Amino acid sequence: MQTQKKELAKSSVAYARPLSSDYDEERRKAQSSQQRMDAMQDELMQMQLKYQRELERLERENKELRKQMLLKGNQKINSRKIKKSLIDMYSDVLDELNDYDSAYSTADHLPRVVVVGDQSSGKTSVLEMIAQARIFPRGGGEMMTRAPVKVTLSEGPYHIAQFKDSSREFDLTKESELADLRREVELRMKNSVKNGKTVSQDVISMSVKGPGLQRMVLVDLPGIISTVTVDMAEDTRDAIRQMTQQYMSNPNAIILCIQDGSVDAERSNVTDLVAQMDPSGKRTIFVLTKVDMAEENLTNPDRVRKILSGKLFPMKALGYFAVVTGRGRADDSIQTIKDYEEKFFRNSKLFKDGVVMSGQVTTRNLSMAVSECFWKMVRETVEQQADAFKATRFNLETEWKNNFPRLRELDRDELFEKARGEILDEIVNLSQLSPRHWEEVLMMRIWEKVSMHVFENIYLPAAQTGDTGTFNTAVDIKLKQWAEQQLPAKSVESGWECLKQEFENFMNRAKQSTDHDDIFDNLKNAVVNEAIQRHSWEEKASQMLRVIQLNTLDDRNVNDKRDWDEAVRFLENSVKDKLQSTEKILQEMLGPGRRERIFYWKSQTEEQAKRSAVKNELDKILYSDKRHAPTLTQDELTTVRKNLQRGGHDVDNEFVRSTWHPVYRRFFLQQSLTRTYGCKKAFYMYHNGHENETECSDVVLFWRIQQMLKVTSKALRQQIMNREARRLDKEIKEVLEDYSQDSEVKRKLLTGRRVELAEELKRVRQIQEKLEEFIQALNKEK
Repeated sequence: MQTQKKELAKSSVAYARPLSSDYDEERRKAQSSQQRMDAMQDELMQMQLKYQRELERLERENKELRKQMLLKGNQKINSRKIKKSLIDMYSDVLDELNDYDSAYSTADHLPRVVVVGDQSSGKTSVLEMIAQARIFPRGGGEMMTRAPVKVTLSEGPYHIAQFKDSSREFDLTKESELADLRREVELRMKNSVKNGKTVSQDVISMSVKGPGLQRMVLVDLPGIISTVTVDMAEDTRDAIRQMTQQYMSNPNAIILCIQDGSVDAERSNVTDLVAQMDPSGKRTIFVLTKVDMAEENLTNPDRVRKILSGKLFPMKALGYFAVVTGRGRADDSIQTIKDYEEKFFRNSKLFKDGVVMSGQVTTRNLSMAVSECFWKMVRETVEQQADAFKATRFNLETEWKNNFPRLRELDRDELFEKARGEILDEIVNLSQLSPRHWEEVLMMRIWEKVSMHVFENIYLPAAQTGDTGTFNTAVDIKLKQWAEQQLPAKSVESGWECLKQEFENFMNRAKQSTDHDDIFDNLKNAVVNEAIQRHSWEEKASQMLRVIQLNTLDDRNVNDKRDWDEAVRFLENSVKDKLQSTEKILQEMLGPGRRERIFYWKSQTEEQAKRSAVKNELDKILYSDKRHAPTLTQDELTTVRKNLQRGGHDVDNEFVRSTWHPVYRRFFLQQSLTRTYGCKKAFYMYHNGHENETECSDVVLFWRIQQMLKVTSKALRQQIMNREARRLDKEIKEVLEDYSQDSEVKRKLLTGRRVELAEELKRVRQIQEKLEEFIQALNKEK
């Protein structure tokens, strides 16, 4: 066996192929072909760059020519109304749709370019390159885009920017105005965020015009985040995702998906979200930013090719673009960045190796592609949207005719203006009240406010002394103190309340009219209350009242029989009112009387039974001494308690005293009323100097108070008619003006389906009319 193996080895010979001249020739041909291919590729690249530069030159010339034409056209137009451009008309439609919320599910499906991406992926920089201006603030990694920013790009002779709700135009060729614009954007974003939130749904709408800008509408959204930091609201991540999904859910929105090329593809959040919202990629344009950093960091260029050919991310797109939007320097101008971008792609390995086609690079190519896609989508879908709003308008008009057939379709602003007119009419009516009416209501209101003080602090303490001289002295002292301290302020307060009450009376009477519309009630009440709250009486009024009140109260001589009789009636009515209120207190304290217990089967509580027993004992004391002092002596307290103990009622001194006060007051007021009846015929005795014999000092006191009420009400009436009513009129107008500027207040005070329906109907008509106007202009452009 071993011998056979050796023989086989000797007989097996391997021959190597000798090198020949033919093989050398083939190698030379292959090398020559590779060189020719490299030379042709270099030549092709140079040709593409040459045409690119030529195209850019022609574009610059075209831009300058268009600028001159636009300027020339503006000079021709002069004072004529400038016709809106097509893109501005379309932007107006989107602005109308922004706050539109339909009960008929007519969703806003009009196209716009929605710019989405992870935070700090370069979204805003891409938008700035398309707008050719650094219009957004920088945050150095901090979240700066906190609300949707709608940017309408259009051609114009000057490079300017303007907010929708402002007339100021920012010159984008001046760095100072660019800085002002960025500050204004930042301020609006901060103001839009409320209630502790980090992001807002409120849209900041602005337009950018300039020579050579591609016409389109873009919406820059807050960047998608993975982690919520401590300075953010807890729902920030979910709020941003929800907002992004909401904008992308529009089936006609162009999704501009921005991906940071300098980070690992696996860290992307936005691509999965875009894949969910547009799985077929029919309306998505993918943009890879920071390609210069990607080329520097990546060891495998094939990875970039996979990204730009749609083979790396789980999403599809209409087109894939690579851009460079900066060098990491915040102060670089747009032109500097464009030059850097072009230089990079001219020398890029990716470009030379054929990884990226020339049409897939630079923001200029991206801008033209996005604009073309945007207008294609607009032309395909706008008429369908117009038909949808036409159907919605028909439904709304039908609902109005069925529910409010005899009413005009007034929206909130129109309803507010109608309510304004009615309120101002009532102010005019207020000035037509007679002086007599004012004085009567003022006198009643002042007495209501001071009567308690007069009885408790002046009349009762003085009258209970039982001596005429002491009574008059005490009254003089108390009246002077009152007039110097409390009375003027109470009088002014009464005047303020009367003014308010009379105005409210006019408003309430208006509610009773046959043509009253209760939809205004909340608004009118709010306006009146706010104006009254703002209204304050002139400070010098109190000082003036103090002087006349002191002088009036100082007069103690009743010279006329009619004045005496009037004072007697005033005292009589006042005492009766107090007696009636005292009787009510006693009734609640003592419970049902004997008649009620017998005929109406009512019963007393245990406490009420004790109170009745105490009251009976106290009556015995009072009727045995009709000039009894206002307080019980200790002996009297002891006697009452012992008598009650014999009847089976055990009470303490405090219980007896609390029952004594209303019982004594009723007894005193009854005596006062009896004296008042006797004073009706005592004027001539008083007039002849027999004042001490009449026991009518309380009539004189009430005459003094009555005279004070008359002169005070007259002075207040003059103040109201000459100054305060006019000041109230001014304050109501100011409140109405403030409310007219506050849409939230109008929304809160003017409510109901009628208002909502009129608002929606007005909005739908505006949207439909603007859409039809836009469609006509679009068809003419075709």
